[in-house]
Amino acid sequence: MNRISKKMVFITGATSGIGRATAMAYAKMGANLILAGRNIEILKEIKAKLHEWYDIKVYVLKFDVRDLEKIKDEVNNLPEEFKKIDILINNAGLALGLNKIHESSFDSFDTIMDTNVKGLLYITRIVVPYMLEHSPEGHIVNIASTAAQAAYSGGGVYCASKAAVKMLSDGMRIDLVDTPVRVTTINPGMVETNFSITRFDGDKKRADKVYEGIEPLAAEDVADTIIYATNLPLNVQICELTLTSNHQADGRTSYRKK
Repeated sequence: MNRISKKMVFITGATSGIGRATAMAYAKMGANLILAGRNIEILKEIKAKLHEWYDIKVYVLKFDVRDLEKIKDEVNNLPEEFKKIDILINNAGLALGLNKIHESSFDSFDTIMDTNVKGLLYITRIVVPYMLEHSPEGHIVNIASTAAQAAYSGGGVYCASKAAVKMLSDGMRIDLVDTPVRVTTINPGMVETNFSITRFDGDKKRADKVYEGIEPLAAEDVADTIIYATNLPLNVQICELTLTSNHQADGRTSYRKK
């Protein structure tokens, strides 16, 4: 059963990877979309394609999730019909490098934490009141990671940021327990997107090595999982869901073919 058609879905980090794949998946289900990201030209291209392929409404917003005042301005000035938000996908996030904590740059601390943690808080704080006002069946999906479950070498700060996402999701679920809003944490394992290219500052050769000898998840696999979680009957809430590719057991253990 399609319970998503005509709902309003707000997706951050929608220009590529999991965010873009999730936008496409929701569009196929007939949902209307608010797509947010830092590159407005890419967002406009996605919007044009979606309008060409599907009979849905799409609105695009340009902002960095670290910029609170810009988020306030963009979201609070949405057209009234787009303020009726049913589903929020907190997807925007990143990792930078694989340095030990005591050898990392202070700037990388700020960028990771401000994007992955404070950015999620900013968006949630601004969007959820609209959800509570307008939607009888809201749903928040926070994209964490298998990195939230155990630290790995060189990833301490990123792992901490994603562990914070898991704890914030749990807190949101408690805070919203007396409302119709459900909260789901999604923990993907290795997903082949531009995530590793960003982590290694555009070094594609180094990024490709992350996936050597293993078939990772595709962004579409994660998008399908998000659709599943948000398309369940209203009496069902998936609190947390972890998905990895075959041959990946957790954030630190995988088997790679020689």
